[in-house]
Amino acid sequence: MAELRHRGADGERVLATRVDTADSLLSQGVGLMFRRSIPDDYALVFRFGDAATRRLHMLCVPFDVDALWLRDGRVERTKRLSAWTGHGSAVADVVVELPAGAAASVEPGDEVWVASPST
Repeated sequence: MAELRHRGADGERVLATRVDTADSLLSQGVGLMFRRSIPDDYALVFRFGDAATRRLHMLCVPFDVDALWLRDGRVERTKRLSAWTGHGSAVADVVVELPAGAAASVEPGDEVWVASPST
């Protein structure tokens, strides 16, 4: 089990305690499509081998999400993506999708990473 952690100006906190990784071409292409909802403590992490422009769309996703584009563990961009019509892009080697509002305090330059749960 893993959790998604954030370190910013206000200190360190857990963004999600239920983390899935989209690690295949199929899972990256599908993402959150066709799901009705996601839990409040959920994150979907897309890992890529290198930093490049990564595009997200909300086609067939009926709920808003917060998206984070990371490069070398640092936030490059954050954006709230609207259900069905949202889209965004930025250069990243990791992209994270969270429930809307979960990344409200995350800012460009902050650190975000997947870690073992704290005990």
